[in-house]
Amino acid sequence: MPRVIVPVGLSMGPRYRYIRPPDPIPECYEIHLGDDLIELTETEAAVWAAAFVDAERHAKLEVNRESLIRLLETAPNPEPQATRLVDSLIARGLLVEFDTDGDLEPVFRRHKLLPLGQGLGSTPEEPHLHRVGLANQPILALSSDAYMLWSFSSLHPNLWEACVYYVDDTELIAEGGEPLGLTPQMMAGELAQNIPLLVATGCGFLDQPVSA
Repeated sequence: MPRVIVPVGLSMGPRYRYIRPPDPIPECYEIHLGDDLIELTETEAAVWAAAFVDAERHAKLEVNRESLIRLLETAPNPEPQATRLVDSLIARGLLVEFDTDGDLEPVFRRHKLLPLGQGLGSTPEEPHLHRVGLANQPILALSSDAYMLWSFSSLHPNLWEACVYYVDDTELIAEGGEPLGLTPQMMAGELAQNIPLLVATGCGFLDQPVSA
């Protein structure tokens, strides 16, 4: 059961002071999270950004809390407070851990998935796979179900409600169609396998639902 760790929020970059002469040291780094801008120190921002680093391992669901801490501790400029900083970002909702094969409803109810990349469609050779990329260059491929959720899930209150909506085949059956045979947990499980790579490559980002 792969337990992964994924960044949450959208980087808004550094914020500098309105002073002259210019101060080269940022006042803070900002992360868009829900309906707020979270301020991070340079060190905190570097730890958060480190969770994006290894897209290849994210594709294999091999990036977890332990591997992230190890990466930080063995970097060219080691971070001695890696464990404390990672745990702090988890507590603040800026990193999220989940088991891709476990009960996904609790974590999916706390998050939304928003698309950032381009939908590049399928190909004649692989019509069952739909590509997602940036600047017209494909980066990854998703099944039809995961592709539709990636593109439309932000319209729903949270990621779990998006899965519930997607597998609801009531109208389809009423029109004489065949049942889809999918459950919200099945749909969530398929999407969970792809979320780490979507986020790591900048093709999507996890956010927190905005309070009504």
